[in-house]
Amino acid sequence: MRRRTAVATGLTFVAVLGGCAGLGTAPESSTTGTETGSGSGSGPGTPTPDGDTTPTPTSNASATPVSTPGNDYETTTVDLVDADGTRLATVDAWIADSYPKRYTGLSDTSALENGQGMLFVHDQEGTHAYVMREMAFPLDMVFIAANGTITTIHHAPLPSEDSDGGLTRYSGRAKYVLEVPMGYTNETGVEVGDRVVIENA
Repeated sequence: MRRRTAVATGLTFVAVLGGCAGLGTAPESSTTGTETGSGSGSGPGTPTPDGDTTPTPTSNASATPVSTPGNDYETTTVDLVDADGTRLATVDAWIADSYPKRYTGLSDTSALENGQGMLFVHDQEGTHAYVMREMAFPLDMVFIAANGTITTIHHAPLPSEDSDGGLTRYSGRAKYVLEVPMGYTNETGVEVGDRVVIENA
């Protein structure tokens, strides 16, 4: 694995886990492996039905410098491939493999470009949930089983300003969760049942 030394700026999108900007998760004693937390973080909850809307990415060009997760994160390359092995997309991802990093997620990040994301790594496969805690942009959340199969994809918009303060929980069965700009999976044709190949995994 390598450390990211710089991040290019340009067309930006909104994204998430414990802040999702990242999910925050804390293990429970449940045998299902469910985790709870905040941020783009994870927490228990009922999966949101897929496919009811087709989101489009939101560009957010700004003269303000883009904040990123920082140099404390290792990075990896994540390839998303279909059943025939055809590569659909490649994501340069920061790795959130500890509780503090999963809890913070992308919440301290101001934007993501296409091809950037965060890979949340859990100790074991189980039911995990994420929320859009303190996120600056919307996300696609891709839940990935231990064998690399995509089990669930959620399109997570920013919470509405008139909401009652509760955060929607996006859950699925996974060992890994990949967060990318909202609409990225639609643009690249990534679907449930496709596979994810993680460099050096």
